[in-house]
Amino acid sequence: MQQYLSLVREILENGEEKSDRTGTGTISIFGMQRKYDLRDGFPLLTTKKVLFSAVIRELLWFLKGSTNINDNLTEHTPIWDAWANEKGELGPVYGYQWRNWDQFKWNEEHGQFERHHVDQIQQAIDMIKNNPDSRRIIVSAWNVADVPRMALPPCHLLFQFYVINGRLDCQLYQRSADVFLGVPFNIASYALLTMMVAHVSHLKPGDFVHTFGDVHIYKNHHEQVDIQLARKPRKFPTMTINPAVKDIDSFSIEDFELKGYDPNPPIKAPVAV
Repeated sequence: MQQYLSLVREILENGEEKSDRTGTGTISIFGMQRKYDLRDGFPLLTTKKVLFSAVIRELLWFLKGSTNINDNLTEHTPIWDAWANEKGELGPVYGYQWRNWDQFKWNEEHGQFERHHVDQIQQAIDMIKNNPDSRRIIVSAWNVADVPRMALPPCHLLFQFYVINGRLDCQLYQRSADVFLGVPFNIASYALLTMMVAHVSHLKPGDFVHTFGDVHIYKNHHEQVDIQLARKPRKFPTMTINPAVKDIDSFSIEDFELKGYDPNPPIKAPVAV
């Protein structure tokens, strides 16, 4: 995956030292972009093993609108455990905003505001099918009013779909990106989401465009980054989706088959919390 490796090298060569919320320290660049053509294979990093089952589990958890790690997540991956409270709750994070964005409407009959919810994912799919030339096919997780109630404000916070010539492209804006640990996971997750939405919209998956704000390497990841850069990338695997699935809420982990994934061994690194 040369796009990813070139990003890592550019940060090492041109990045600047910057402090951060965790106190770990980073080398950082502001404003970068990489593009992955999903027709060339599934962009799962091969210079180290990425636990793809965890990618799927988290994405399905998002798509349920879940906010609690005990809702079929923590038993499969500890990715969110460090931020959850003692009851496993994270607040109105990604999935909640994707599927249940709060909307208050005035009820004339009762003379009061009533709470409704906007399902942004289904709304985006409906627009893809019925108004594919729209430039408003956007899903946002950055709900300003809810940010103070979130255990961790969304890093990958907004994505837009684009329909052209029978294919579906997706661009993600990520405000903060941990290049070594987080970004390989993010690439795989949004590539898969693009494929899922394309599948239920009867389109071919096209490009995944990954746009960054603060993209960084933590200072305690330098050894791991050097190991990874010394390795030779291998061929992308392929992804097959169960053709029987017809809507976005019907997917299960059994509906995805990753073929030909032959990565280098995993490289462990500490998570900055």
